[in-house]
Amino acid sequence: MTVFSTPCLKNRFSALAAALAFTLACVAPNAAHAEGISVKNAELVANDEWYFLNADFSVGLTPALEEALNKGISLNFMLEFELTRSRWYWLDESIASVRQNLRISYHALTRQYHFSGNSGNKAFNTLTEAKDELNRVLDWKVLDRHLLKKGTPYNAAVRMRLDVKQLPKPLQVDALGSKDWDLVADWHRFTITP
Repeated sequence: MTVFSTPCLKNRFSALAAALAFTLACVAPNAAHAEGISVKNAELVANDEWYFLNADFSVGLTPALEEALNKGISLNFMLEFELTRSRWYWLDESIASVRQNLRISYHALTRQYHFSGNSGNKAFNTLTEAKDELNRVLDWKVLDRHLLKKGTPYNAAVRMRLDVKQLPKPLQVDALGSKDWDLVADWHRFTITP
């Protein structure tokens, strides 16, 4: 009896392994197009007077957001940066807290996507190009260099989120508690020492 069951189990295991491999192969390409926002990396770069933030994000829009965008609703994103200094005797000291609005919109007449933000206003033919611009933050002036003491470590944090308060009022109601409209990156934290 065991002679006949062993090949049968091997065939079932092979079929299960093949099905699992197929499932993973189908899911893997979609992982790159995941919905949500994440921070890939961030750094502060200094010149004589200022610190500038350079950061790379990965923004994946939900189908509901893409549909709203293509129907003419602008998507406003809030880019946030904070810098604190740890204190052992009290709460952390806040050194800087800076925000910037970024916007993607679609204009049906010109069939172009428009981006406005730190790099100015730009027009793109595809949503992918506009999202690529949203994903990169370059030379954002965030902090006066003279506010930091040499040799003291500081905690920096950056994130991006969809600003649902900027949506039209009827959509703000839909956005409450809806995962389709909830795009927020976790804080990306790093330490700098001037």
